[in-house]
This record gives sequence, structure tokens and C-alpha cells, in this order.
Amino acid sequence: MDSISGLVDSFIDHLRFERLLPKNTIVSYSRDLKKYSDFLQANSINDVRSVSREDILSFLEELFKNQKDSSISRILSTLRSFYKYLIRNEKITKNIFSNIKNPKLAKKEIDILGQEEIAVFLDRIPSSSYLQLRDRAMFELLYSCGMRVSEIVNLKLSDMDIEESLIRFIGKGNKQRITPMGDQAKTYILKYLQSARFVIEKEKKSDYVFLNKNGKRLTRQGFWKILKTYVKKFDFDKNIYPHIFRHSFATHMLEQGADLRIVQELLGHSSISTTEIYTNLDKRHIKKTYFKYHPRNKKSKGSKGSNI
Repeated sequence: MDSISGLVDSFIDHLRFERLLPKNTIVSYSRDLKKYSDFLQANSINDVRSVSREDILSFLEELFKNQKDSSISRILSTLRSFYKYLIRNEKITKNIFSNIKNPKLAKKEIDILGQEEIAVFLDRIPSSSYLQLRDRAMFELLYSCGMRVSEIVNLKLSDMDIEESLIRFIGKGNKQRITPMGDQAKTYILKYLQSARFVIEKEKKSDYVFLNKNGKRLTRQGFWKILKTYVKKFDFDKNIYPHIFRHSFATHMLEQGADLRIVQELLGHSSISTTEIYTNLDKRHIKKTYFKYHPRNKKSKGSKGSNI
């Protein structure tokens, strides 16, 4: 009989070495499975084959006491994957989580910054110091390419073709994609690479594009800290977080008339249905523009009316 901890370790190795999932995703899987393992251990259940439906209901009852619906949905998805893995490896014969439905989640409103708000944020970042020039280049690139934070902190010099204004990087799910870089982003990237980065790097040699003040690769936590500093300094009344730049990028592209399939490619979405969430935001923009500019929707000043 395999121990539960042994089966979990085997599954995590499968995710890491066979499916090649990102580190953050693996950490999330491990955290979810620990909750399940702890529950089984607390109830003296040492064999996954002996877990009953009543045990699962008790586990869910525990989750609903202190977990959000979105977290419970993620945990259940993790456990379904775990049990599928056990079936494929002939450790069990039935997936007891296959008929357990996720909590119904309310549709979450996506936050975005307007085009003017993005321009104000970027233009207010000073570039008088080397670190400020790094920050301006970093945020320009984040918005220009619709990148995730993990993608920008892991971006390497070898991934950039400045002359062709192209960036190649590994995105979510270990997928590679190539994204064009806008002129504004390119301008600041060149300024940063030609002066500031060399000074920040010092004697430490690194292939990563964005470095912290010690010349090492900037981390996700470091990025968050920089963003929060500017949000506080600029006194923005919106909840600004790293992913809002990606949401804004996609929405603004659609507002400007970009094809949905192109936006899908630029974001690196496997399914176009994921990209379609931005079309609802775009419809709001279209509606607002219609009522603002359509001549038959506005009362014309000085009109004497029709003679018909």
C-alpha cells in the first residue's frame, strides 16, 4: 500500500518533470494537496482507496468554514487531477471527485485602466535616476506587450530582438510566444539598456533584463513593491495591481479595432473563449462612444426642427 504522502510526492514530480508546469503552479498544487492530506491524517485515513463519499463531504464542510468559493473550486480541480493521475497509474480505479461540482462563482468584474489613465501613470514615472529609468522601461513594456509579471521578471536579454522590435518569452504553461514591442516601450528599453542597466548590474553578470538595486534578477515581490510605491506616490484612487496592465492592454487593443484572434495570440491564450471576456468590456466602450457621438442621439443646438 502506497502512503498518501508518497502518492502526492509522485504526483508533484509528474507535474514538475513531465508536464513542466511553472514553479508557482506547482506550489499551488502542493498547497491544495496538503490541505487534503492533513484532513485524511486527522481522520486516521491512511489509504486513498478507503476514502468514502461521506469523508469527501466532511472535507468539503471543513473547506466551506474558512475558504472562499474560488479557493474551494481550485482545490477540487487539483484533487480531480490528482485522482486522474492515480487512475492512470493503477493506484485506484475510481475518481470519487469526478461528480463533485465546484461552487457556483459569481462573474468577477475585470478591472482596467482607461487609455488616458495608463498614459498618466506611465508619464508620471520619472527617469532621472537609473532605477527610475528601469521602472519606466519595465512598465512601458508590461503594458506594450500585455505581459504577466512572471514573464517580465524572467525576461532575458537573449529573448529580445531590439532591431526588429520583437520579444520572445515563455508564458503560462511553458508556452513560447513572440510579441511585438511598441515604439514608446522600445525607446525606454534602449535608454535603460544603454545606460542604467550597466550601472545597476555592476560587476555581477546577469542575462536577466530587469535587475534589482543589488544587480540581481528582480523578483515578483520586488515588482509588487515598486508598483505599490508609485501607486501611493501618485495617489491613484483605483486598485492598481500588476495584471491590470494586461487587462488594459487587451481591452485597449479591441477598442482600437484589433481582431480578437490577434489579441488571443498576443496574450498567449490557448482558447479564444478566454480572450472573449474582454469583448464585454469593449462593448461598454462601443456603447459609450455611440451615445456620445451619434448625431441622432444628441439634441442639436439651435435646431428649428423639421418642416416636414
